Amino acid sequence: MSVTELHRAGRLAAEYPAVRGLLDGADPDTLRRAGQVLARLDPAAVLAEHPDVPVLSVAVTGHGTLGPLVPAVAVELARHGLLGRFTTGDFDGYVFELSDPESPIYAADPDVVLCLLDPEVVFDELPSPWTAADVEDALRAKVRLIESLAQRFTETTRATLVLNTLPLPSRFTSQLVDYRSRARLGIAWRTACSELLRLAQTHDRVVTIDLDPLLAEGIAADDARLGVYTGLHLSPDLLARYAREVGHLARNLTGRTKKALVVDLDGTLWGGVLGDDGIEGIEVAGGYRGKAFQAFQHAVKQIAGQGVLLAAVSKNDAETVREVLRDHPEMALREDDFVRVVANWRPKHDNLAELAKDLNLSTDAFVFVDDSSFECGLVRHALPGVAVVALDTEPALHLGRLLADGWFDVRELTAEDRQRSDRYREDLARKDFLDTFDSLQAYLDELDVQVRLEPADDAGVPRLSQITLRTNQFNLTTERLQPADVRARLEDPDARVLSVRSEDRFGSNGVVGAIFLRWDGPVLSVENFLLSCRVFSRGIEQACLSAVLRYAAAAGAERVRGTYRPSPKNTRVRDFYQRNGFAPAGEEDGASVFVHDLAEIADTPSHLRLDDLLAATGR
Repeated sequence: MSVTELHRAGRLAAEYPAVRGLLDGADPDTLRRAGQVLARLDPAAVLAEHPDVPVLSVAVTGHGTLGPLVPAVAVELARHGLLGRFTTGDFDGYVFELSDPESPIYAADPDVVLCLLDPEVVFDELPSPWTAADVEDALRAKVRLIESLAQRFTETTRATLVLNTLPLPSRFTSQLVDYRSRARLGIAWRTACSELLRLAQTHDRVVTIDLDPLLAEGIAADDARLGVYTGLHLSPDLLARYAREVGHLARNLTGRTKKALVVDLDGTLWGGVLGDDGIEGIEVAGGYRGKAFQAFQHAVKQIAGQGVLLAAVSKNDAETVREVLRDHPEMALREDDFVRVVANWRPKHDNLAELAKDLNLSTDAFVFVDDSSFECGLVRHALPGVAVVALDTEPALHLGRLLADGWFDVRELTAEDRQRSDRYREDLARKDFLDTFDSLQAYLDELDVQVRLEPADDAGVPRLSQITLRTNQFNLTTERLQPADVRARLEDPDARVLSVRSEDRFGSNGVVGAIFLRWDGPVLSVENFLLSCRVFSRGIEQACLSAVLRYAAAAGAERVRGTYRPSPKNTRVRDFYQRNGFAPAGEEDGASVFVHDLAEIADTPSHLRLDDLLAATGR
């Protein structure tokens, strides 16, 4: 069954969650046809059947014809289990639509605004004939305009503004007949594109998609006929590739970034079958195929070095695998690059499920890479939340297939990210330590948990934003905050933003939680409380909530108010407030409301030490 067939049968809205699987591995033509159907789908019809489907409100504006971008984005959102609600601006309407608070773009209150730029945004304004100096002047003016629009728009709205660099087709450079002028044009053009990229460094709510790496894949920048006759100044293939990048960003904005990369070994990290060929017979670096496997290992190591948890699951003898990782002279990856290496003869989906349990992650945080179509099919069937990257027998193509969907893309890398693998290894050591005790309390007494609750500062903004974007299980409202949103709350005199740090006998866990508070007269509201799954069940949440209650009482609050908004992944905390002395107080906008009268406040759990820096801040 295809997306088009579901649509013809009138079942597309009812079966929307199945669309992601139908699009898995689809070719460009299939994606294009599906996008045409999905762009016409009524989001309300889908939500009536499946209210838990994440919805992203997307506004599209820009210089040229915009309509063809909507189907391309719609299908990319669907590939990641998301649903798009679209608003499309007018032809060449981006200046008005980004600058006027009365425009339809502002009225739509979008999550993301795609401002699609093309080369004609510059060349349309040149005299005839024109010179390289004319292009320099036009580019400077255009970049200043776009920067002012970005500044105004991002200060006024909550949306993420997506810009892009401008391709420079040869049909423009070739109109200059001397090489010196062509060089001058190239310098000016690249300078302007650098300035557009720099906007993403200076504005929290701006993302600039660099089109040059996409064009380097062999995609045509434009189609001359479509440009002249329809005003579509970027090629359909480039729009589709751009839309794929938007899909990666959308996944991050909705808290669906993957956290763990799980790789097979035979045929994936090295050539050959270890059990048959032996340690000396596998292809690691020798020969052209070996070089391809080694290049893939280097790339996997690069990804793991940026906070992605790396694990291996293989049908192999465990000791032989350890010997390869420990002693093979040509291996780029070693055993300590992995948070866990699982080598046995059990079904791989069972090993993946157990690994998820050990890491305290859901399986939909995993990307699984294997060269066996049989194993990939089993994992897709048994664990549909796992992203499966199917490889083939050509190792030179492994890397492109792994990177094609930007599974691990984030807005900004933090210091916490670079230490994540070490901390998860420590967590596994904690689990092994727990197994030596007869009771959880005895384990906690020996773990020596220390917690620091403190007001956040500007340096902590990226990490706190990341916690809201990546935390799903202990997230009481599932509100996603960009860095600018967190910074705005830091600057709000009625708000308090708190960070939670923890450490124990095995080392520091870093910043593991965030609490967002707001004063409303005599009431202190807990707008959200988030805690990393790495530190569940250690009493940290109870200690921090009790500290918030003591702070409220000392500051003269009449009561503390908390809300819980259910999601498919946060059911484990649905009774969090009631377990900690709050009473139900009805519902508000689909969220359950709880209140604490501050009459009785629980003590900090006896097994941990709390360094409470909130109490000294005052109201």
